[in-house]
Amino acid sequence: MKQSVKLIAGNWKMNGLGASLGEARALSEALAAEPAACRVALCLPATLVHRLAEAVAGGVVEVGGQDCHAEASGAFTGSTSAAMLADAGATLVILGHSERRAGFGESDADVAAKVEAALAAGLEPIICVGETLDQRQAGEAVVVVSAQVAGSLPSSLSGKAFAVAYEPVWAIGTGLTPTLEQIEEVHAAVRAAMIGRLGEGGRIAPILYGGSVKPSNAAEILAVAEVGGALVGGASLKAADFLGIIRAA
Repeated sequence: MKQSVKLIAGNWKMNGLGASLGEARALSEALAAEPAACRVALCLPATLVHRLAEAVAGGVVEVGGQDCHAEASGAFTGSTSAAMLADAGATLVILGHSERRAGFGESDADVAAKVEAALAAGLEPIICVGETLDQRQAGEAVVVVSAQVAGSLPSSLSGKAFAVAYEPVWAIGTGLTPTLEQIEEVHAAVRAAMIGRLGEGGRIAPILYGGSVKPSNAAEILAVAEVGGALVGGASLKAADFLGIIRAA
């Protein structure tokens, strides 16, 4: 089913210093002057979350983190808890991104535990799933992504605000994108897996597409059935580029 209000979320990854917040302010000011037809969020490094919340206070840009620990507190040097993100001003958090799964060995169970932690702290999780190029070429994309949905979404999500982001790993930062038909096929499978996992609670949450989304291809991707928004990487670093995607929603 199509979502009435799409979510366009920017993921700055490990990019951005204090001076970069000028782009966030420019984005917020542009959206104040000409409101968007969608929700807009920026998910920044933990060092910038509080300053971002201050920079966009009173505007429509929502503030997110990029990961959280599964525990609420404890002896986990270098980690950030969901409660810490919320305390800094975040209302959303990206979890299970392929760069976390591949680079840090996070399993579906690890992601599900982090989702539980995010919900306990009052954060809206954006839960990422996606197949590798080898899996895509082997014809396993739907099976792999459906299994990730089933394993990464705890039953406690039912009735809560959350999103699932489908990001084919081979399309992230490469300039490559799946065909519209491939996107539609996987998004339909993700929806079916969400309903299978959560029942009616899996029918409403938006499914975002991510992976080399840019102003030039955003409109056609966002028009695909069951695409309820976008998770945007590099193009979210500059207000002008990000606005081009937001205006396409």
